[in-house]
Amino acid sequence: MDNNKKVTTHITEQTVMFASITKWILLSSLIGGIIGAIVAGFLKILEYFENQRGELPFEYYYTLPFALVLTVVIVKKFAPSAEGHGTEKVIEAVHKNQGKMNIAVVPIKLMATVITIFSGGSVGKEGPGAQIGAASASFIATMFKFSKRDRKKMVICGISAGFASVFGTPLAGAIFGVEILIVGALMYDILLPSIVAGFSAFFVAKMFGISYTYFDIAYYVSFDFDYVLIAKVILAGVFFGLVSDFIITTLRYIHNLAKSINLHYIIKAFLGGVLIVILALIFGDEYLGLGFETIKDSISASSMDHESVPWYAFILKTLFTALTLGFGGSGGVITPIFYMGATSGNFFGSLVDSYIPLFAALGFVSVLAGTTSAPIAAMIMAVELFGINVAHYAALSIIIAFLMTGHRSVFPSQILSVKKSDALNVNLGEEIEHTEASYTTRFFINVKRIIRILYIKSKRSSIRKKRRRDSDSKL
Repeated sequence: MDNNKKVTTHITEQTVMFASITKWILLSSLIGGIIGAIVAGFLKILEYFENQRGELPFEYYYTLPFALVLTVVIVKKFAPSAEGHGTEKVIEAVHKNQGKMNIAVVPIKLMATVITIFSGGSVGKEGPGAQIGAASASFIATMFKFSKRDRKKMVICGISAGFASVFGTPLAGAIFGVEILIVGALMYDILLPSIVAGFSAFFVAKMFGISYTYFDIAYYVSFDFDYVLIAKVILAGVFFGLVSDFIITTLRYIHNLAKSINLHYIIKAFLGGVLIVILALIFGDEYLGLGFETIKDSISASSMDHESVPWYAFILKTLFTALTLGFGGSGGVITPIFYMGATSGNFFGSLVDSYIPLFAALGFVSVLAGTTSAPIAAMIMAVELFGINVAHYAALSIIIAFLMTGHRSVFPSQILSVKKSDALNVNLGEEIEHTEASYTTRFFINVKRIIRILYIKSKRSSIRKKRRRDSDSKL
């Protein structure tokens, strides 16, 4: 009797799981396809307006002060949740609003991002892609009266579909959409729908004519590890962690500084645009817009290309991005992070006298992991963008950068579920912006104990040497 009951329970469980898998494969495929088409339209519009810059009788970035004013006005009037780089608002909606989002975000975010990038604002397109995807999925779920739980899962599928269709890396984009929600934990129940939605969105976007860039850094390696290179990669991971921390700190500082300026938001946006124009006139326009050409130059196997990138490029790009977002620009932060990562890796490669494209590629993915706390997606992206030969070095650099950044992120609404060191006390289960890390007493006790042991051993060794010298002198 008991055996029959176990068999019945087992069959029931398998049947339910099969029905659930079928449901989410069909649903996430449909959502991914719809979002892939919408994001493809967004990317086509963005490309069209970027190509129109040459029609202006003056430098395109002279329009930036007016563009920032227009952006802040339409966002504040029609969709306040479309403010900023997009991804942050999506994470907030998942954690606080059961995935409910205003559909007005889609046209407003699209319009605001196109205006900002056309005028030279230093932002990206992936954050808006994710926000457009999430808002579209939320609208579909609400319209067909899905449960709150299903709506939340559909919105996460929308995030993954948005990232996958913009990145051109369907698996990394899908995992990234899940991984950025909670630091240190993956929501396993949403992995299948997210991956299916990511692939669906990616293939539909390609059907609509969206092309993606993949990098051949002309780097090949045998199975015999180069230990000198591994040591350099470990140092690179530490360096990329420091770069990530610099980016997070600068973005936060300028955001708070701009917020504290006691001026009308329109005047503030205009003055911020003027400041960026002045900086562009001083340092050049290569730090404006998406900056994809500089990314390609940094990673290029051609020495003429990768040696032309200034060592300070990542510092200036961080400043331009922080000012654009701080003073009202609309767009993503991930594309600028790719720029900062690739150029900082280019700089580090020249410092350690190594193959520069390899370290530029490592910086590309390691700074992404450090700034967003998404190491698994970054590792997958390394393989999808640069090939399997880079994978083991990338994994080492990525995880070190992720740990080095500490409990900080460009997405302050991420929930922290793991502490990165036993030597730190942190509050888990809270938003990362409210988390304060402090050293544990045990950490200092252990450090003190190690120093004491080393001191005693050193003292004993010196005593033994002295006795040996005295003994030799007597002889």
